[in-house]
Amino acid sequence: MQLVRGFWSCSIGLACLLLLGECWAVAETAVTVLPDEQVTWAIGGVGGAYFLATEGTLTVEVYKRDLHRYNRVTELRAILVSPDRRVLAEARIPDDGLPTGKGSGPFQMVRLETKVDHPGVYGLNITVSQDRYGEEIAWGFRTNCQHYVIETARGHRDEAHREPIVLLHPDKPGDVVFLPRSGEFGIQATGLPRGVTTLQVFDAQGRILAEIPVTAEGTASHRFPAQLSRDAVPWRIYFPRQQGILHIDGVTQWDSGDQYRDLTVWTPQPNAWFDWLPNRWLITPYRRIVYGRPGEDGTIEFRVHNNAPKPRTFLVSLEFPQDSWPVSLEGPNSFALRPGMARNVTVRYQVGSVGQGRTCFVRVRPEDEPEITTFASLTVKAGEAPAAKPLALPLILRPYEHENEQLGYLPDYPVENQVYFDMENRPYVCSGGALYVWDGQRWHGHDLSAIVRWGDSGRAVRSLRVVTPKIAYDQTNRVYLLAQVDGRSSLLVSRDGARSFTAHELPPGEGQTFDIEVFTGHNVLKGPPPILRYTFLLADPKVFWRRLYRLELILPELRGEEIRFAPPIVISEKVLGHSAHSGSPSCVVSREGRVHVIWSEATDLAEKVPGAPTYVVTYDCAKGELGSRTFVGYGLPPNDIHNTPSITMDSQGYLHALGGTHGAPFPYARSLVPNDAGGGWTEPTILGEGLRQTYIGLVCGPDDTLHTVFRLWKSQEAPHPLSIFAALSYQQKASGQDWHAPQILVIPPFSEYSVFYHRLTIDRLGRLFLSYDCWSTYWFYRNDYPGTRRALLVSPDGGQTWKLASQADLTQLVPFAPR
Repeated sequence: MQLVRGFWSCSIGLACLLLLGECWAVAETAVTVLPDEQVTWAIGGVGGAYFLATEGTLTVEVYKRDLHRYNRVTELRAILVSPDRRVLAEARIPDDGLPTGKGSGPFQMVRLETKVDHPGVYGLNITVSQDRYGEEIAWGFRTNCQHYVIETARGHRDEAHREPIVLLHPDKPGDVVFLPRSGEFGIQATGLPRGVTTLQVFDAQGRILAEIPVTAEGTASHRFPAQLSRDAVPWRIYFPRQQGILHIDGVTQWDSGDQYRDLTVWTPQPNAWFDWLPNRWLITPYRRIVYGRPGEDGTIEFRVHNNAPKPRTFLVSLEFPQDSWPVSLEGPNSFALRPGMARNVTVRYQVGSVGQGRTCFVRVRPEDEPEITTFASLTVKAGEAPAAKPLALPLILRPYEHENEQLGYLPDYPVENQVYFDMENRPYVCSGGALYVWDGQRWHGHDLSAIVRWGDSGRAVRSLRVVTPKIAYDQTNRVYLLAQVDGRSSLLVSRDGARSFTAHELPPGEGQTFDIEVFTGHNVLKGPPPILRYTFLLADPKVFWRRLYRLELILPELRGEEIRFAPPIVISEKVLGHSAHSGSPSCVVSREGRVHVIWSEATDLAEKVPGAPTYVVTYDCAKGELGSRTFVGYGLPPNDIHNTPSITMDSQGYLHALGGTHGAPFPYARSLVPNDAGGGWTEPTILGEGLRQTYIGLVCGPDDTLHTVFRLWKSQEAPHPLSIFAALSYQQKASGQDWHAPQILVIPPFSEYSVFYHRLTIDRLGRLFLSYDCWSTYWFYRNDYPGTRRALLVSPDGGQTWKLASQADLTQLVPFAPR
């Protein structure tokens, strides 16, 4: 069903939340029509704004006009948040219901209001259904706040990030006020209306810096040298009529050396500007919810960050929204930070009595700009966190309310990547150049560059970067990683529980993308893991997602204490690649000296095929023979790099393959002969009619049940009834049975595009672990929160129930005797 234009009331969002049993009700807000003459500015795109609010009432009146260029239902969602990112008010401006192609509609307006008892930087988030780029609307706001800036921040595109400022109110003159790049930069304006002959640029003291002529085609451009004084900022560009598309180097498009990359911050009023950019992310996380036993003492850390290009001193203090309670700062309440640096601030607290919740604010002020102040909050509650219980699925993430804010999830273990388990079931997590290992008592974080030495010479390494977070173990509990060591692709091997590693350079090759065999349920390695190397060959300019890679199988062999590599075995030179950021699919599995590799191939554009053909091949290590490839299914659509397949095996050695797709059902097939890709396969069947699946994670449980986790597109369903949204979803297939219907695990806070960077692993007890980080298309939301929101789910019962993992869930060891 295609949702078309019609008038939608503001109560629809509330109705959907109630349908899903949510208690987060949003009050209905009256929508009024705003006469054009009362509108002073309007822009395209989406994003939001930040307000430096003082005590009193903060009012923000948001307006939106539908442009009716396309047949879309464009409901604007406006969310007002406090400095600690509590949602204070939400309102929706519906589609005006007027026909497409008949010109712009009226300005509709809603009013958001809150009482400010504690000064700080408040936020306004703007999104639009079916219009993540803001091409179908013009919007703006009025406010009683004296100081505010806009951040134009659309949904992402699969190209270099650019955020043009689109002016859409030609009936009035106006300004674009911005912070100029310190070095040379240019401005470019297009689409300027007739009658506009000149654009003027002024500094903060009103001195004219440039008069830029407008061509007959409505364009204007100018370059400003680095030598031109920046002693009076911000600058402003004056538009006699507010119509056109504006790009400013360092503001809407960036070079690698820009101070404030990806942040299109500006304001339409010269007097409204405040120094938001150098004071961004002053303190994070913005909010923390902590649970504990009554009377228990605890500590938690917040991070103070200097985003300015100069050293600064910061003042930290505590304040209370209500009565004071036992909480204090540990360490100095004043400290200096170099540019770009951060420092953790520790807050010590005491839990109150049963049923009691206590809140304090952690305030930060830059000493050189004390008027620009903001705060984070700490709320301490007595009792067990809801995160300790099985989840009522789906988990619906709300704007600014993810796992901690809703459920008190506060992991005391590393969450930067997926978790793998050695033969004793000890958890490991690899991130960047660090490896985290649980020793039975506590977590140890190892700097790999400090504990890795070259295996051939014993010399120390100069640089190291892990190329995949996957971790492999063999039957003697050796640990294996893949990394770039001193610029060379290498296999890392540890024989002492990850206390030290030796590095062994892979055979020569240009590939930079790798896969390594990891445990997926029934494949215990006898020695070093097989390695897949993908070497980029070609990008097709005619088909955006069509890539060609060479796929090689690299087989390490342990000889005494040395690692030797057989010559790489070329599997195919038409492989679509390996898409690993989400799903992290396993493309190689082995048993008893037989290695099985799965891949999808690019096809000729003239060839009419239903999807990307997926193949499996077996390499017999004892015979040194590569078998014939076997076709196991088509992954829709053809020639799409997203379509990375996955393979695993069950307890009897039968191979199970899922073909990769991009918004289509996964095809499934099983080998007819154990441990042999060449002995025939079942006819491929899809996991469900109409499923829009992408990004496979696949493992096999102890009872031979297959488990897969993926992104599933949903459309026009609660809680996002006007548009599409992505859901992190799970499916299982018991041995000898059909695939069950998908179960939705996590729903994102916004509609339109999302991805979850999910990775599914299994431990030696057969428990499922799902690491994920919900990533919204909207730059405004992502820019606001530095770092990761990654969380870890565990299912102890084969996918029947899921909960947010605790430290106890990660520390169930098993007896182990090296083979």
